[in-house]
Amino acid sequence: MNSIEHHKANDPFRPGTFLHPRYWPTWLGLGALWMLSRLPFSLQMQLGSLLGITMYHLARRRRHITQCNITLCFPELDADAQQVLVRKTFRSAGISLMETGLAWWGKDKMLTRRVKIEGLEHLQQATAPGKGVLLLGAHFTSLEISGRLLSQFHPCAAMYRKHDNPLFEAIIKHSRETHLDKIISRRDMRGMVRALREGTVVWYATDQDFGHRNSVFAPFFGVQTASLVMTSKLARLSGAPVVPFFSQRLDDDSGYKLILLPALTDFPGDDDVADATRINAIIEQQVRKVPEQYLWLHRRFKTRPEGEPGLYSWADKKRTRDRDRQRHEETQP
Repeated sequence: MNSIEHHKANDPFRPGTFLHPRYWPTWLGLGALWMLSRLPFSLQMQLGSLLGITMYHLARRRRHITQCNITLCFPELDADAQQVLVRKTFRSAGISLMETGLAWWGKDKMLTRRVKIEGLEHLQQATAPGKGVLLLGAHFTSLEISGRLLSQFHPCAAMYRKHDNPLFEAIIKHSRETHLDKIISRRDMRGMVRALREGTVVWYATDQDFGHRNSVFAPFFGVQTASLVMTSKLARLSGAPVVPFFSQRLDDDSGYKLILLPALTDFPGDDDVADATRINAIIEQQVRKVPEQYLWLHRRFKTRPEGEPGLYSWADKKRTRDRDRQRHEETQP
């Protein structure tokens, strides 16, 4: 059985599996996203921008989180400038929804016209000995489409988190496996190491807060931040070089720039904190180039060092109240 036949045989996306009424709202949403992906690119960007502005006004909790993050990371900006950056961040997040449709269903020919790449030679040099390569990424709002764009220049695999909605999970898995070499669960450490040892290029975004486990505190924008040590572990276990990889949406929303930096030297080191500090500095340098394109909507500083207060108290309390209310409603007859 060849790779295409194997993919079809194991394809989780079989529409007949998801005919139950509980999936109808998801089908409607996916259908709308598919239709939007057929629109002219410039119109999609405009609609995404409008969606982001709407989100800014309606998503109170996410707006609070974003404001907390930007106030913390950009103290050199005055209050008005910080608020402008918050609005731009939501605009960028709205565009990212349109880019999700493009990543899943966009035509290669159209996307090829809208992307340029810098530093491809760094990835080619790293793979030349036949080794796998760990691509070090970050959660920019163009994250979903950047993997699809990179696949036009070099085959790669990506790590992912399983979605709670089975239909949505099937669509995501089907799309990513169509355009990427493979996808690997972020919990599958052995699978990641095995893929790297077999010579696969694996893309991994390390900049999320998963609590104290497998993390150390290292500075990010001058803030002590829970930082995963997974990058060091994967590099150490697999022997794969680490090549930083980032994407930027062009200023005029006409396309994208992919950026590959030279492979890290003397990495990993003997100190996880030093490694995490180095990685955070690389990501911060790229974020400062296009700060509105970073995913400030997520709680990057959720876990605090012992004795430090939480930074998102209002949002955290509201989330707890909403969860408790939902659980109460679900238990009512």
